[in-house]
Amino acid sequence: MDRHALHQPSSSSSIPATANTVWADASSLLEAACKDLRDGELIHGENFNLYAAMSALEIMDPKMDSGIVNRYCSFDEAIDDGVAPVPISSDKTTDVQCMIDIMDYLLTCEATWHKGHSLAQTVFSCAYLLRPERTSSHALLHSYCKVIRATCKAVITVVSDARTHEEEDLFTMAYGLPLSGDGDEKCLSLLNAVEENISRQLRACKAPSSKRKQLEDIEPLQTNSDLEEGYCKALLCRLRFRKHFFHVLTCMRRPQGRGLELARKHIASCISELGIILKSAEFLMSSAYGTCEDGTEDRTTASGHQAIGFDASLNSRISAPTPPRSIKILSWKKAIEYFEKLLHDLDIICSYPLDPSLEVLLRFVAQFQKARPDLVARAHLQLLLVQDGKLYGRCPMFSLIIRAARLPEVFLHHDIQKNEYVVQLGQLVINMLKILCTNAAWQRRKLGKILQDWRVIYVQIELAFRKEFGEGSSVSNGENASARILKHILIWVEEQTYWISHRFLVLGFELELYSPSEYCMVYWYLYVVLIRLAEKTHLKMTVSDGSAKQKGKKRKDSPKDLARDTRIPPAILFLQCQICLAEGLTLLLAALRNELMVLQSPSPFNSEHERFIQHFELLQKACIPDHISYPSFKESTSCARFSTLVMYNYFKDAQNIAKEVRSGFSNDPDRLAELRVLEQVAEHNSIALNVICQVGALDPSLKVSFEFIHHPCFATVVVKRS
Repeated sequence: MDRHALHQPSSSSSIPATANTVWADASSLLEAACKDLRDGELIHGENFNLYAAMSALEIMDPKMDSGIVNRYCSFDEAIDDGVAPVPISSDKTTDVQCMIDIMDYLLTCEATWHKGHSLAQTVFSCAYLLRPERTSSHALLHSYCKVIRATCKAVITVVSDARTHEEEDLFTMAYGLPLSGDGDEKCLSLLNAVEENISRQLRACKAPSSKRKQLEDIEPLQTNSDLEEGYCKALLCRLRFRKHFFHVLTCMRRPQGRGLELARKHIASCISELGIILKSAEFLMSSAYGTCEDGTEDRTTASGHQAIGFDASLNSRISAPTPPRSIKILSWKKAIEYFEKLLHDLDIICSYPLDPSLEVLLRFVAQFQKARPDLVARAHLQLLLVQDGKLYGRCPMFSLIIRAARLPEVFLHHDIQKNEYVVQLGQLVINMLKILCTNAAWQRRKLGKILQDWRVIYVQIELAFRKEFGEGSSVSNGENASARILKHILIWVEEQTYWISHRFLVLGFELELYSPSEYCMVYWYLYVVLIRLAEKTHLKMTVSDGSAKQKGKKRKDSPKDLARDTRIPPAILFLQCQICLAEGLTLLLAALRNELMVLQSPSPFNSEHERFIQHFELLQKACIPDHISYPSFKESTSCARFSTLVMYNYFKDAQNIAKEVRSGFSNDPDRLAELRVLEQVAEHNSIALNVICQVGALDPSLKVSFEFIHHPCFATVVVKRS
């Protein structure tokens, strides 16, 4: 505690006594105690313990004391001081200007809240929202506050139901704030009435002089006729954005994706209204009253004027018992950009065709996550994917697994779906889909942990299969449907386990968890996982195709059929392209270390072996892959030399495969785009390898670096002279 602070007079008024509390000035007592206390001593009661000490607040320090920064002791005191007047101004023009500023500042507060800050310190720093009954005399303000509260409640419900919130739970904490006011369920009808009234005022001010006599009974929005049209348009686009945005939230919550098509129409309207809101800034700045905020880029309203009725400290007494956070509200332009991106992300979700194929779905989610969607969009995606334990609320998990394992649809209703381990597998699929909708850091952690669950379920199903049908049971005999289903599911579970492992490793690049000195071991592990993934995917396809051929056997296979059988599927070639890149980068990095002694940065804190364990411990615990360890890595890379790399250029192979496989993905623009990028990486790395091999050992000034300028996972080798 600061002793000098005790002698300073209080700047705020004394706290009034209530029926249950009486406040007394303890400054003299604390001052006397300070004189007698030595460093390290503490005055405490008998019930004071370590837990209480850890959760206690430090007082008199503005950074730690949540009460010291309060301007007002109560909401009523703030109202008495004129923080949120109703009406905002007796002058109608000023009232409209202030109302638009309030709308704009609420938009910036809402975007700041979506970015992870507290609702109490952002949206509900608006005093007009805290007492809904106070605004009833102001139709425009009242309807707008109602729709803001309803929107916040809808967003909190989505994020709470999805449980996709970030590391902290601040987003969903309402702190007892009035999220539900009387009649908030009718917010749209009130908003529509206000919108219709302003639309009539706009038509009246734009009407030719011959028709104005018929419209004389319509009271104008404000007193300045020159500004009437501009203010009407500025208000209408803001009201319409609110209306359509609320419709988006409600339509997307309809079960089984029934409201997605309608939601897309409202999203298009929202984006259109945001464009009009952005254009209104020029008019509002030219007609702004009073002093404006400094800096056009950082202004929090379109006009640049500070909004009336906001105080971030109003809710500090009902916030969690933590030090007050310093919050920088987003600028108005940044808030517009945030909502544009949010709406674009929601539109991508709504445009997804709800494909029942798990493979297609996983690719869609992975592609969607590349755009780094924010919390609200990810929450909506998760709630769309998993409803009532089913995919999209329609497709049972067992039927999803049957399709993923490439089994005929005749097995969709087989009784084996009641098997304990098959039910557990369905729950694992649900958990995986939910995890894939979280942020990258959370997603990687959770994926690493569920790998063991997938490995365990594989072992359990395998043991049940052997116990029930014996070691020699064959899928091709067609006699036992249960045996065939379990065999296919086992192959698919193993493939899916390696897909999760691959996703786990790739996310490490996105999160920048690997240093350049660790790239060699990471690409080596990625190479091993990709090989296993390609093997299991190919096995699944082969078993599936073999089962299909059993139904319609020909007496003699034609040469055309034999040629078709030997053709490698595009999905396997796509993986093969990545395998070549991973192997090429592994050996290039190993050769650089072995011959040129570069990218060797021994850590003073841990050895390379320890770092190997830190990065791949979760994979190793799940035995992914089997018999893979640090000694295996050292053995594979210790003999790498540039002479060998030149003789067999893996990057050339990757480049050729990327060109060859394009035709197989003519209807998949995302895969085509990635193939082009992989081809670019392979081409650049092939050239860089030739340069290093020719002059690397002879030119000590040659500097080699690895940059992710084309692909987020596969590095491009950059060779420069220092």
